[in-house]
Amino acid sequence: MKISTKGRYALRLMIDLALHNNSYVALKDVAARQGISKKYLEQIVPLLIRSGMLHTSRGFQGGYKLARSPSSYTIGDILRITEGSLAPVSCLDNEINLCDKQNSCPTLYMWQGLYDVINKYLDSITLQDLIDKYYKLGADEYYI
Repeated sequence: MKISTKGRYALRLMIDLALHNNSYVALKDVAARQGISKKYLEQIVPLLIRSGMLHTSRGFQGGYKLARSPSSYTIGDILRITEGSLAPVSCLDNEINLCDKQNSCPTLYMWQGLYDVINKYLDSITLQDLIDKYYKLGADEYYI
């Protein structure tokens, strides 16, 4: 499994917004700080708004901000919104496995185990955890 640019940039966007959580932040400011194209961020933001992760405000001093506390967002949730399924194989993409070989597949249990580990790990880390790590490192810039 490889996380796409969309997923990595979504995490960077969410971290940036969390670091500036007291006010609405213009996308151009996030783009400048993160070195990400504003146009690319404009493709990611609607996914996060539709999922209820971000609030938006138009007009002077408008922009985007987190809808909830950074501690309530798991990295797994953010990646599932931007990446879709985190399943390592396509037969696990749906809640019900539709593969006609599922009853005789000798590797299915292995893929299911990997999928469970991926989800458990990513759901155990919150946006707040990443922010705390950022401050602990004392970094001026961060990259994912």
